[in-house]
Amino acid sequence: MQNVNLEQEVITLSREKWRWMSERNVDTLDALFHEKAVFVHMGGSWGKEREMEIIKGGGIHYKQADIHEVSVNTIENTAVLLNRITLRAVVGGDEVINPFMVTEVYVQQNGSWKLASLSFTKLLTPEQH
Repeated sequence: MQNVNLEQEVITLSREKWRWMSERNVDTLDALFHEKAVFVHMGGSWGKEREMEIIKGGGIHYKQADIHEVSVNTIENTAVLLNRITLRAVVGGDEVINPFMVTEVYVQQNGSWKLASLSFTKLLTPEQH
């Protein structure tokens, strides 16, 4: 039963993260993102500091993530969450809409979850409803 509660906690946190990213809530994201976190995008990969700069400066504005499916597996103090989403974002001044499978890895430290990895994989299959 405890795993179900942990999994729901991570799912809720992930949904909140998408909202914080859309609102550019960098203070809350700074607390959520682990210092050694990695971020993988279609255009490259980088660490926490660069991701925070991109969000704060609007290099990528994560406007809206429509979540179609979500699953999470916990392994000791680690949770691996998969989101199949349609992401509406503004990149370099242009609005783009892409289907992604997003892998999020969270680690639990001192009783709270920290995002350790966020990876976007663009889906090539047509969106299913």
